[in-house]
Amino acid sequence: MSKNILQDAQKNKNDEFYTQYEDIEVEMNAYVKFNPTVFQDKTILLPCDDPDRSNFVKYFVSNFRRFGLKKLIATSYMMNAHGKKFVFTKAGIDKKQLDGNGDFRSKEVTDLRNEADIIITNPPFSLFREFMEWVHPELRKFLVIGNINAITYKEIFPLIQENQLWIGARSMNRDMYFNVPREYQKWLLKNKNEGSAYKKINDVVMGRLASACWFTNINHGLRHQPLSLMNMADNIKFSKHKQVRGHEYAHYDNYDAIEVPFTDAIPSDYDGIMGVPITFLDKYNPDQFEIVEVTDGKNLVQRPCGGAKVGGRNLYCRISIKRRDTRAIHYV
Repeated sequence: MSKNILQDAQKNKNDEFYTQYEDIEVEMNAYVKFNPTVFQDKTILLPCDDPDRSNFVKYFVSNFRRFGLKKLIATSYMMNAHGKKFVFTKAGIDKKQLDGNGDFRSKEVTDLRNEADIIITNPPFSLFREFMEWVHPELRKFLVIGNINAITYKEIFPLIQENQLWIGARSMNRDMYFNVPREYQKWLLKNKNEGSAYKKINDVVMGRLASACWFTNINHGLRHQPLSLMNMADNIKFSKHKQVRGHEYAHYDNYDAIEVPFTDAIPSDYDGIMGVPITFLDKYNPDQFEIVEVTDGKNLVQRPCGGAKVGGRNLYCRISIKRRDTRAIHYV
């Protein structure tokens, strides 16, 4: 492998991770189960998908009639060459070269974005901020894969707080495995350990991302399932977590909120503000809780925002939440 290829693989190693068909199918099934007509009469744009290799393209072509789609459009980027454009309708297939290289930011692809009802893809992780700004979540539906840490981006978190964006149906605690280019497979075998950065599935080297999840503004049933929680006294007495069992809930040194280190340790009877891990968003039900701002006007409690502290110790980023008084569902 050349030095340049190696450097590119290390720098943007997540930009050529190709989503497995099975993962796409499981995720889409969650939205169709919640709303069987979610894709009906819709135009879907796949703006980062090579028509000849993308499993997103294969999946939606295979399910075009079942979903009652109006149109499927896929475009792909080609460095120093013309990108590809693929259009699938009831009338058939139209496949051609783009005038430009297929960069999603180009006018050519942006015009296709403006035509689309829903944008679905696995965009380059290194351009995730820019990609989401390009999507305009307030104007159209979308379903994309990104890094879990994108939750903390200043461009992303306000959308979560305003319920314009949320986590998809797949659990954030499950690893995702992706098809990767052959050169990167060789690099993984030489430089990484199986189980950490890759896994062999049917003797194929698959890239592993423990930090990947789906971001969307399309409803699914899991988003509306209430958390089953104990009250504060029972958490202190019975919690499975040794950090919680037998201990009072700590109050932050510098915020008027208590520290809740695990989502399942949220006390059902506490009316004040609570700081919870970002993985709480995996179980977030907006009917049960609200994401709130704390006293200094910062709603994401993390080091760049001043840092939530307990006993002088900095904690990793926390989201500030509060029980909804009128609609909260209590399990004690």
